[in-house]
Amino acid sequence: MSGHGFHVHGPHDHELEHAAQGHGGSHTNSIAMFTAIIATVGALFGYMGGATQANAGLYKNNAAIKKTEASNQWNYYQAKSSKQNLSELALELAPAGKKEFYQDEIKRYKGEKAEIKVGAEKLEAEAKVWDDKSDEQMHQHHRWAQATTVLQIAIALAAIALLSKKRWTEWAMYGAGAIGVGVGVLAFFHI
Repeated sequence: MSGHGFHVHGPHDHELEHAAQGHGGSHTNSIAMFTAIIATVGALFGYMGGATQANAGLYKNNAAIKKTEASNQWNYYQAKSSKQNLSELALELAPAGKKEFYQDEIKRYKGEKAEIKVGAEKLEAEAKVWDDKSDEQMHQHHRWAQATTVLQIAIALAAIALLSKKRWTEWAMYGAGAIGVGVGVLAFFHI
């Protein structure tokens, strides 16, 4: 409503108002109801698409954290390997009285490396799990986005059907709505 007492709205709004006031035919009423239902379903699908995209980002971030932790462990492993190598060299060069010390050091470094390796491999496996979860969420996000897009097309076809009064546009509208809901069902079931 403007300040000068007149109201400007689009043709679709006009048809919906006439349908609500009982001026429209049964087709107009059914198209208006279809539009309202599909818009609501589309809003839900849009929300789910945003939620899955956010989850995918969070999971990818978790994977990056685990990869960094694994890299740190591999660096630690490499440092222990270097110390073991130095102890092995010292064993060759040390006098007889020090050889037992360096043998113990080599044994200790080998044991520490084994523990570090297990930890690093575990972190790499956790990173892969997070990456896989992220990929799954992105796939689901794309399904929700596809469903939302098709439902938006159905709503646009509803406006065209109201304006053109062509029967084929109504069938196209219902068909697009059914396809959009079908793709949303695929998204819901992670297909």
